[in-house]
Amino acid sequence: MKNIKWIFVFYSLAALLSMAGIGIAVGLRSIPGILLAILLLCLIMGMGFKKKKEMREAGLL
Repeated sequence: MKNIKWIFVFYSLAALLSMAGIGIAVGLRSIPGILLAILLLCLIMGMGFKKKKEMREAGLL
């Protein structure tokens, strides 16, 4: 565990915050907030998977 990939830690924290945003938006009954948080979650997850693929292809993982 010495070789931590910090970029993935940041992606996971950003995804966690957007999931929390979904919960907050549901609590506030805000449809635009829910949709925005879901869109943000999809974008963050997509960027994370894309970065992982690039790093795997470059032999860094």
